[in-house]
Amino acid sequence: MKEAIKKAKVLMEALPYIKSFYDKIVVIKYGGSAMIDEDLKRSVIQDIIFMEYVGMHPIVIHGGGAQISELMKKLGKKPKFIKGMRVTDKETAEIVEMVLDGKINSEIVQLINKNGGNAAGLSGKDGNLIRAKKLLGEKGEDMGYVGEVESINPGIIDVLGKQDFIPVISPIGAGKDGHTYNMNADLVAGELASALKAHKLVLLTDVKGIYKGKTLLPTLKIKDAKKLIEKGVIGAGMIPKVKACITALKAGVAKTHIIDGRIPHSLLLEIYTDKGIGTEIVR
Repeated sequence: MKEAIKKAKVLMEALPYIKSFYDKIVVIKYGGSAMIDEDLKRSVIQDIIFMEYVGMHPIVIHGGGAQISELMKKLGKKPKFIKGMRVTDKETAEIVEMVLDGKINSEIVQLINKNGGNAAGLSGKDGNLIRAKKLLGEKGEDMGYVGEVESINPGIIDVLGKQDFIPVISPIGAGKDGHTYNMNADLVAGELASALKAHKLVLLTDVKGIYKGKTLLPTLKIKDAKKLIEKGVIGAGMIPKVKACITALKAGVAKTHIIDGRIPHSLLLEIYTDKGIGTEIVR
């Protein structure tokens, strides 16, 4: 009986959040260990399906850097990076598209559908969802087929949403020049959240959140986040995530969150409980 009462209390704690977020869009950047560990993968999928069942509209954008590097090594091609960005020649671009669209995207869709959800997989090229443009390195380096978002056309997502599908999107876009570009999934998530007028942006990562020294920062304002980047407190791997949050907030997204995807059911803990986890970046 005690266990049943405990479960009831958990449900009652979630109720105000369920009511508050009903019919709201949440963009989820799915990456890191939560994409590799089978138990974590299952918990993320269950969380996404739960959101849909209680009336939220989850939209998933996924990464796949580790899986891309793994296949490249198997094919005898050494991954090369400039300031954390993958140098993408023609052969690497084909590998990236093969892994993101052909393997990871279809696996996520299959898992959601298998567990009672209703998902549809998309490349950013589908329906002209993501128009990309070539991105150069900080010092003007040519990184090949690496791009950034030029524009978002949310029409295809609107169509899927009306049919109660959960869109699962890979961060690949087509340029006006006809080329396919590989893009940073965090930055794409920020642009998507902005274009869709999402209520929340949640980024799953492999750390507990943003630290200042040894202290985890539960909440951070945009101006303070910028200062921490300038001082070098926020490291290279975290910078695209913070920039994605800032982009979304400036476009009107209510709240953004960087959370530890290594914690089972981290999405539900962040969105539907009083304490939350990770770092929340706000205006």
